[in-house]
Amino acid sequence: MTVRVRIAPSPTGNLHIGTARTAVFNWLFAHHYGGKFILRIEDTDVERSKPEYTQNILDGLKWLGLNWDEGPLFQSQRLDLYRQSIQTLLDNGSAYRCYTSTAELDALRALQEANHQAPRYDNRHRNLTPAQEAAFIAEGRRPVIRFKIEDDREITWLDLVRDHVTWKGTDLGGDMVIARAADGEGLGQPLYNLAVVVDDIDMQITHVIRGEDHIANTAKQILLYEGLGVKVPEFAHTPLILSPEGKKLSKRDGVTSIDDFQQMGYLAPALVNYMTLLGWSAPDTQELFTLDVAAGQFDFDRVNKAGGKFDWDKLNWINSQYLHAMPAAELLPQLIPYWQAAGFELDADADRAWLLQLTSLIGASLERLDGCVEISRTFFTATATLNEEATVKVTQLGAKEVLTSLLTALKATPELGAIEAQELIKQVTKEQGVKKGLVMQSLRAALTGEVHGPDLIQSWLLLH
Repeated sequence: MTVRVRIAPSPTGNLHIGTARTAVFNWLFAHHYGGKFILRIEDTDVERSKPEYTQNILDGLKWLGLNWDEGPLFQSQRLDLYRQSIQTLLDNGSAYRCYTSTAELDALRALQEANHQAPRYDNRHRNLTPAQEAAFIAEGRRPVIRFKIEDDREITWLDLVRDHVTWKGTDLGGDMVIARAADGEGLGQPLYNLAVVVDDIDMQITHVIRGEDHIANTAKQILLYEGLGVKVPEFAHTPLILSPEGKKLSKRDGVTSIDDFQQMGYLAPALVNYMTLLGWSAPDTQELFTLDVAAGQFDFDRVNKAGGKFDWDKLNWINSQYLHAMPAAELLPQLIPYWQAAGFELDADADRAWLLQLTSLIGASLERLDGCVEISRTFFTATATLNEEATVKVTQLGAKEVLTSLLTALKATPELGAIEAQELIKQVTKEQGVKKGLVMQSLRAALTGEVHGPDLIQSWLLLH
């Protein structure tokens, strides 16, 4: 059997980190077993689906390195296939036309709410006679299509993450709508659960890997597989990504789209590396790895059941390790857009040698690409703007004398290199009778306006 998995985002918003993490797990599983990773765009929600969101999803997956083997396949182009399956379910008695009006459904929900009951459809139109159907049609009612769910049915599957999972038919809300009412004659727009099952059958999906919030859908979909008379795939329900407070990560938590992470200056390999660790751990406890290395080790026996809390410190640390390992020539092109966006004047070609020196200097201090702006601001401006801490350093006892002495010594130095700079610091330290720390702190604060930063001597040379 060839493993076939899929990622099936809806283009109703930008690529979310939860969807991206699901894509990572699908990609890793497919590559571990030499299978296929398929991209399907679930765009049957006509009102909310937008082409720009589709493009954002495609661009985001490509940026992350999650290249797909087949697709993208669009549900909006497969409506005839879904309607054929709906007709099959009608013909074999697994589904029926339901004429219950919106007002009747509202009244049913209100009654259930008043009686403190969970909302569920009461299956009132499951066994209509031809005469009853004709009467509803004469009234102008347009039917939805419902799939029969027996209350006494138990649905059980062996989940690759959660072991045995069992749902009762009584917990699934009554007979399920699988197609909306048609505007005219024929069958209406198919709904999520039906379309997903038909797609997975047609695409020969062997393993459905998705978030745990789909578990109730899985119980319904297994019944649909049975109604269509086909083999049920295996399922793996992965843990959700939680906020640092332990709640489901949402837009209210701020950054959630892959676009946001990219703009903030996270590297794609670092972000993928971090997402892999959100719910999975390597057998050798390794924390830094490429997708290919992770694929060689990935399986669901090391995927956690509990949700993974998003940890900004951990993400920043992983990203910093990738940044620190990048050669200056590779890092520089990624920093230039941030410098340009900050309004710094530079000529990427004419200033390349100097920019490479600057990149080498600040690279080891970066956590994110966007951090290059503040850490290098002094190098692009005529004067340093002292922050509060730097102001304290240049006004502390002895700082003024140290800086004056350094300026005097610098004027007498025809050429300043690393050795000469070290000698100047030693000379002033001795002349002023102070500790070297005072000289270094005063010099850094005066040069850069900061008390922390990259190597002081190299900074001095670049600014000289």
